[in-house]
Amino acid sequence: MTGSLAGKRIVLGVTGGIAAYKAIEIARRLVDAGAHVVPIMTEAAQHFVGTTTLSALASEPVKTELWHDPETPIPHTKAGQGADLILVAPATAKLLAAYRIGYSHDLLLNTLIATRAPVVVCPAMHTEMWEHPSVVDNVAVLRERGVHIVEPDSGRLAGGDVGAGRLAEPERIVAEVERVLGPNDLDGVRLVVSAGGTREPIDSVRVIANRSSGKQGYAVAAEALARGASVTIVSTVSLPTPPGAVVVPVETAAEMHAAMNAAADDHDVVVMAAAVADFRPASAATGKIKKRDGVPEIVLEPTPDILAGLGENKRAGQVLVGFAAETDDLIANATSKLEKKRLDLIVANDVGAPEVGFAHDTNAVTLLRPDAKPVEIDLAAKRDVARAVIDTIVDIRRTR
Repeated sequence: MTGSLAGKRIVLGVTGGIAAYKAIEIARRLVDAGAHVVPIMTEAAQHFVGTTTLSALASEPVKTELWHDPETPIPHTKAGQGADLILVAPATAKLLAAYRIGYSHDLLLNTLIATRAPVVVCPAMHTEMWEHPSVVDNVAVLRERGVHIVEPDSGRLAGGDVGAGRLAEPERIVAEVERVLGPNDLDGVRLVVSAGGTREPIDSVRVIANRSSGKQGYAVAAEALARGASVTIVSTVSLPTPPGAVVVPVETAAEMHAAMNAAADDHDVVVMAAAVADFRPASAATGKIKKRDGVPEIVLEPTPDILAGLGENKRAGQVLVGFAAETDDLIANATSKLEKKRLDLIVANDVGAPEVGFAHDTNAVTLLRPDAKPVEIDLAAKRDVARAVIDTIVDIRRTR
């Protein structure tokens, strides 16, 4: 399978601000996602970061001049016409002003004006500049024209002061690129996904847990966001939050049960990717159990079957997705869960297979539906697996 931006040609414009160093990481992430990255640097940008580094990490050498390009006498037209998207990060106040009035004084501005591709602009500057009426007005006009603006973060700035104007983090910028170029086939859809493994207390220190890392659930969240959904993650783990997602932290099966039931009331798609403990101690000891007191007797009781409950209470039109982590009889066990729990889709994986399932960055799954043949997804990055899952969810919703 391929990355989320495979086959996309993206012009990455870099202007002269201290945040230009972050363009290096942005280029790397875009290339890792499968994009062909064409870098353009302004003269001022070269005071902050060298062309050699960006050329090495992008897909072709940095372009800096409007003239003297041996490949074409009109580089701005070629770059603008051939782009699927133009991204400017960072974008200075000067860039915003020039872009607004169409002042085509260098290669980057000429490229911006000579394109009909979507444009994503990521401003970065000191707070006083970001809040100046002229900058506010320029941003508003560009937004009205259809330019996608990634608002800067608040935080520590180059001069040591703190405030709004810090360039958005690379992951948020790339997520916006994915969203703009995505099919938006989940636009307006509310999706909730659970992630991680629950932890059931034995005492104040020890828990019964499992090896689930939450990576697959977070990959589903990231893919859904890129395709226009509003996303809630009910999570037991502390992974970086995909930009735009809302995280509801939980720890135990009981907490996850309550959170998922509450979310299911107003979400269109429910994905139960978490590994929930089947049993928990009937009572947790107060304080820490001491070794000197001998081996304790721990009585277990079943936890609520969250997925079965969600299936029983599934609203008309709601899509319910389960996961089945198995070590034997994968298809038989997963098919049984699919039928008994009234699921629309179950994602089955053999967690005993090499590089599959818990803690790995890769997965291999079989997608099972009541009304379709099984679909096998060979070993791939978890984001690629998430894409296949979301594709199937979109298909289920479309057939309804």
